[in-house]
Amino acid sequence: MKKIENNFCVSGFIGKDATIREFQNASVARFSLAVSHGEKDKEGKVQYTSAFVNLEAWRKNEAKYSFDVLKKGTLITCQGYLKPEIWTGEDGKERNRINWVVTKFYPAEEIELGKKG
Repeated sequence: MKKIENNFCVSGFIGKDATIREFQNASVARFSLAVSHGEKDKEGKVQYTSAFVNLEAWRKNEAKYSFDVLKKGTLITCQGYLKPEIWTGEDGKERNRINWVVTKFYPAEEIELGKKG
């Protein structure tokens, strides 16, 4: 059986300041990232589609200072993995979602649209 990698790398602008929640030994920052993707249409003009992706990053409490950069409008690159979550709702129905868990984030370099680097 071949090994399947579960990871992502995405860059975008933070949609709003991260919400930080502290626990006894660790803290989590939850934030949205505005991302876009360009594809050429029939006329050869690039059309961009944008979306917001919800992310979460965990740190030990002594390292939570790294969350200070997670402010609205900041351009960052995030790396991590996708984590499935399953739970039972109040109505008794099973629910699920995929969490984007960030293990590393850092400032991204802004590239002018239409230019190749």
